[in-house]
Amino acid sequence: MAKSKSRGSEKPGKGEKPSVHASPALSAEIRELDHELVRLMQKRAALALEASRQDAAQGPALLPTPLDDESLRRWTAESGGPLPHRSLRAVMREIQSGCRALMRQPRISFLGPLYSFSHLAAIHHFGQSVEFVPVGTIAAVFEEVQRKQSDFGLVPVENSTDGRVADTLEMFARMRARVCGEIEFRIQHTLLGKCSRTEVREVYSKPQALSQCRNWLAKHLPAARSIEVTSTSTAAQLAGEKPGAAAIASRQAGLHYGLEVLAENIEDNPNNTTRFAVIGDQLPPRTGHDQTAMLFQVDHRPGALADAMMVFKRGKLNLTWIESFPTPGTRGYLFFVQMEGHQTDARLRRAVAALEKKTSRLEILGSFPAGAAVE
Repeated sequence: MAKSKSRGSEKPGKGEKPSVHASPALSAEIRELDHELVRLMQKRAALALEASRQDAAQGPALLPTPLDDESLRRWTAESGGPLPHRSLRAVMREIQSGCRALMRQPRISFLGPLYSFSHLAAIHHFGQSVEFVPVGTIAAVFEEVQRKQSDFGLVPVENSTDGRVADTLEMFARMRARVCGEIEFRIQHTLLGKCSRTEVREVYSKPQALSQCRNWLAKHLPAARSIEVTSTSTAAQLAGEKPGAAAIASRQAGLHYGLEVLAENIEDNPNNTTRFAVIGDQLPPRTGHDQTAMLFQVDHRPGALADAMMVFKRGKLNLTWIESFPTPGTRGYLFFVQMEGHQTDARLRRAVAALEKKTSRLEILGSFPAGAAVE
């Protein structure tokens, strides 16, 4: 085997430029720009704080103001700089998060532990200048918010591969809760471990993650045993402790537990997303790009559901989601629907009035800005 040269003894190859430190002038210009960025961020924070004080009669606005992605993309293109939209969006999100925390740091409950996909979705929506409260069950998220132990909760509603999340729908059926936001989060599964892929004998993850990667596992790790655990973060922790074990989890969970990436993007559906609902005691104002969610129940008789659904057609309301859910102890069903529009819109108010005459139970779960798919 040929001896490798030390990095210090290597010479630049043909066409390569030797590594040099930035010139003093360039370094000074970067420092000056950093100073200006900090000054502008502090100025923005002061203005945000003053705006919150002027609105103090209504209480601090803890809900994140939705980032104007269209404007941000336009500004990114107009700037002509190398930073992509995704990076600039993350910076703006954290600036907003820090400004909100100047008035009061909100508490956010989610299905834990840390570095679960629920945690990552919560970071994306609220930023990191909040107090995160990981809990063990979806029911516990609802209870935290209902008891006002947390300002907001984050719960999964449906996945593009596995469909509805029954535990969440059951809690909406049992407990009054207001939806005040949504996040459509792209789920990118990573195989993590401390051994090589050929040494993997067991793969740990939560049932949904194993299901979403079943074809990849059958093709690339046919002899490995799939073992269900309560969360992807728990799976990552186990993979760090057991020889021959791997986990399906987020890359961030792997970094936290000191695992190596054995394979990336192993989900069978490249457009695998989970939609999360933000629950809390606030009604976001109308933005013009809103969604409204509601649940209703009809009598158990022929045509009752058709009569109720006709209300949406007559009101020219575009449904974006519909799901049925059996009501415990009865032969009936609850129907969850989501549609374009805000509950303060005139045509939506007329639809609700008409639905009240055709349903035995009707609850508006909330109105909120429509969420775009994010990573």
